[in-house]
Amino acid sequence: MKKLLALALMFSMALVSCSKSEDDNNEDPQKVGIVGEWYSSGTNVAPLLASLGIDSIYAKFNADNTYTVESFSNGAKTVLSGTYVQEKSGVGNIWNITVNQNSPTALTSKGIFEIDATAKPYTLKYEIAQTEPAITGVTPPTAAAGFGSTSMGAFGQTNVQKYIKIQK
Repeated sequence: MKKLLALALMFSMALVSCSKSEDDNNEDPQKVGIVGEWYSSGTNVAPLLASLGIDSIYAKFNADNTYTVESFSNGAKTVLSGTYVQEKSGVGNIWNITVNQNSPTALTSKGIFEIDATAKPYTLKYEIAQTEPAITGVTPPTAAAGFGSTSMGAFGQTNVQKYIKIQK
């Protein structure tokens, strides 16, 4: 019995002392995509959003595929929340994203994003457009057409948002 107890104790200590593998990096954007906390302000705010008075945005994309976005306009905060699905597009380092907002109103948006992992901290280029309920003349950007492809390029770069990853 003592041998069994000692063996169990050694096994549990071995488990505690094991460290994460270098390959198990929860920060690698090629593995986790948009997961993390991001901030945008000033000239990084998409011109389309800035024209609506939005001066900064905080976005948190959780590993459980939920998100919260807080946008600020003249000191007033708007909070959006819901779920998201992301997948590699197969075009360079661009990912596809579908956002299903449930608060304050239900809607679906689709878009693309790309993370520059060579920048420290990481930067995120993000473009998205509402698809449900549909808005006449608005179509989402595609990885194949690249950034600036909302509504087949009609918006140019005005709908492209830049974020900086918040390091903790």
